[in-house]
Amino acid sequence: MGLQDVVVDESKICFIDGKLPKLLYYGYNILELAENCSYEEIVHLLLKGKLPTKAELAAISKELIEARGLPADVLDTIRKAPKSSIPMDVLRTAVSQLALTDPKPNDDTPEGRYRKAIRLTALFPEIVAADYRARRGLDAVKNNPRLGHAANFMWLLHGKEAGPFVVKTMDVALVLHAEHSFNASTFTARVIAATLSDMYSAVTGAIGALKGPLHGGANEGVIKTLLEIGDASKVEPWILEKTKDKGFRLMGFGHRVYKALDPRAVVLKKYSEKSGKEAGITKWFEMSVKIEEMMKTREKPLYPNVDFYSASTYYTMGLPPEIFTPIFAVSRVAGWCAHVIEQQSHNRLIRPDCAYTGAMDVPFVPIDKR
Repeated sequence: MGLQDVVVDESKICFIDGKLPKLLYYGYNILELAENCSYEEIVHLLLKGKLPTKAELAAISKELIEARGLPADVLDTIRKAPKSSIPMDVLRTAVSQLALTDPKPNDDTPEGRYRKAIRLTALFPEIVAADYRARRGLDAVKNNPRLGHAANFMWLLHGKEAGPFVVKTMDVALVLHAEHSFNASTFTARVIAATLSDMYSAVTGAIGALKGPLHGGANEGVIKTLLEIGDASKVEPWILEKTKDKGFRLMGFGHRVYKALDPRAVVLKKYSEKSGKEAGITKWFEMSVKIEEMMKTREKPLYPNVDFYSASTYYTMGLPPEIFTPIFAVSRVAGWCAHVIEQQSHNRLIRPDCAYTGAMDVPFVPIDKR
């Protein structure tokens, strides 16, 4: 069942039509937002329900910059995490610990929720980057107040400013991944929020859901597939062999909502190609296109979702697979927070029923007779 096609609530934040297909944030088409808006503009849109004016954009950008700066205790936890730990586990633990460093973690006023949303959005890139560097024996890099959200994220990862194209690509990726209605992680956040728990608890739960390979973890599976195949000439025999197994699932294809090409994949496909040309490595894009063509011509066609072309895009940007899903979280945190705010603004406890399939009225047997 999986609640497919079950309407559980109303929301003004995001609209999806899986047949057209179409994706809207507060009524704005994702195709226009991705090419024309910065991530900061999308944060404003998601948290306040409208695109910002120049003055409003400057104000929220300032808020995000001022909210930067990981608490020393949280940074210490990241440094001490085992090198064998999964990056999403480190992110989940660090976000939970952020609540302990917030003087008002349970402030559920509109102002308090907004403040926590800004803080979480500002600190996610720092957590991911600090963990990325710690695994490589490197110290965390201090924020660069001159840089916007996407540029600062790349700065935190590599300790140097990225070129304009790389920054633009990251900005577009963050915009595309920021929100997607009642997906598994967002629904998790809303269920937690509906109990009137705090923002940190809701977002921590959402991270746990996003970690799963059937949700945000799929982009790591995509690049592993490309690396396993190795070359465009080997795509066809690899696909033909794998699809002999009726239970085989190709990561990055198919979606519970979209019955055609995911509109986010349309944008990322262009950036995958551009990234490959920029880096002088086009094989990953070429392989991806060949896989897409084969999957579309099957008896039951499958189309790429957002994870498919994000994998080759990130990889040609020099980003390792283990941070693909954390990058998803760096973007999606704004959407999670928007949904927590919306849920708690007109709250009702989310408590679905289930169809019981177990035994009925089983006679009790005392333990000495079992």
